[in-house]
Formats: sequence, C-alpha cells, structure tokens
Amino acid sequence: MTIDPTWLAAFLREENLPADFAAEIERLHAPLAARIAAVAMGPAFVVGICGPQGSGKSTTVRVVAALLAARGLKVATLSLDDLYLPRADREALARDVHPLLRTRGVPGTHDVALGLAVLDGLAGAGETALPRFDKASDDRAAIETWPLVAGPVDVVLFEGWCVGARPEPPEALAAPVNALERERDPDGTWRTHVNAALAGPYRALFARLDLLVLFTAPDFETVLTWRREQEAKLRRRLAEAGQGAGLAMSEEEVAVFVQHYERLTRHILREMPARADLIVALDKDRRSSIT
Repeated sequence: MTIDPTWLAAFLREENLPADFAAEIERLHAPLAARIAAVAMGPAFVVGICGPQGSGKSTTVRVVAALLAARGLKVATLSLDDLYLPRADREALARDVHPLLRTRGVPGTHDVALGLAVLDGLAGAGETALPRFDKASDDRAAIETWPLVAGPVDVVLFEGWCVGARPEPPEALAAPVNALERERDPDGTWRTHVNAALAGPYRALFARLDLLVLFTAPDFETVLTWRREQEAKLRRRLAEAGQGAGLAMSEEEVAVFVQHYERLTRHILREMPARADLIVALDKDRRSSIT
C-alpha cells in the first residue's frame, strides 16, 4: 500500500506522533490496512484486534482507520474498554458474586448486549451512538457525550485485550496462576465466573468477528513491563499538566493490577495463534512482524 507523503505528514501532526513513527506505519500499519481492505465485505465488516496491555492496539486502530478511510472506506472504531458495565453494576457483582468483579477488565464486567446493539446499528442505516467509558470516574460517560456515526459503515475496528478469547477447559481453573488468585480467589469463584462469561454471553459477541488480528508478546513478564511503561508515561503527562500523580498507579500497584488479566492473557497467547487470521508478533521492544 503506497502512502501519500503529504497525507502521512499531516496525519503525524494531527495525531501528535513523532516523525520516525512513519517507519512503523510503513512496516506494520499500511500492510495491515491493505490486508483488511482486500477482504472487507461490508456492511460492518468486523475486524477484531486482540492483544495484551501495552501492545499498541489503540494506536494501531487510529492509524489503520485513517489508512482505510484514505482508501474511501467508511470506518467505525469500538473499544472493548468502552463497553464496561457502569460502576453500580460492578458493585452489585462484587457484592453478589465476588469482590474482584469490582475491578473492570475481565469478561463479566462488560455490557455484551450493548456491544451487540452497536454492531447491529453500524450495519444499518441511521445514526449509532458509540459508547464511551470515563476511566477517571470509573463509570460510563453520559450518553449525550457519545459520538454518533451514520451507518452503514464498511469496516468496524473492534479492539480489546481479550477480543475473540475462548474459555479455558474447566480443569485449567483448579490451580491459581498468581498471588491474586491464590489469596483473593482461593475457591476459584471469580475465575470460574470469568470463564463462564466467555463461554456464555461473550461467545455471541466474538462470533461477530469477520477477521481476527492478534498481537503477541514474547511472554507475560514483557506485558508487565509494557504496562508499567504506560503508567510511567501517564504520571509524566499528569505532572506536565499540573495534576496529581495519585491518578496514576505505582509500579507495585501495576504489578497487582495486571494479575487480574494474567490467566486469560497467558491462555490467549497459547491458544489464539493457531486460529487468528493475522498475527502481529512483537519483541520486547515492540518491534513487529506481521504474518
């Protein structure tokens, strides 16, 4: 895919990306956009983009959406993060099922019905509101702030850390994978609930994927490093803006936080490569190759 240099320079400015990021666009994003464009059969051809925290999914979606739009395709983007249940609903789950469900992120903490409704809307005529979640308040943003997209769209880029995931075999749940599970989920109630969500409601949502792109990390330890780097960047941005560093997690807090995602991240890295349509393999420095 040939990229217009004038367009590229303008895009880098608009997205506040460094000039040397152009090489990554040429190496990864342009080929990925070309592969998607070659097979997209609208309306609302859904491309699932799965990858661990810190693997660059959000940036990929921004760049690929722009490249597809430059080809004349109408693109909508949806993040699994924007489908989180409102805080009150997660509080109810924490009370009624398991306290760990108060923390957003794992299957069982998203509004699957909302996701299905959005995908349906994007495939038809009329306007569809794209959900937004406010992580600062840990709650769903006011509906009147959700952006509207006129349908039908040609392509939906649907990204998230566990998009397309399948449940583990029940026997795999017996042994805890980390201290969080060992100390706070000793009887397996939380991880069983998460697994059941994947086998139940999430199955219908992920069945809507027409193409599955998987970003892989060398190992889970690298994922932890990437997540710590993300939080360090957030602390710097907050400091530059004169906001309290307390809005960002410490390295110790990040280490505990990612344990919520460790089991399923490891499972995805083992199981999904054999069935993903495209694999973006990342090394520890996030240098990529696409297959």
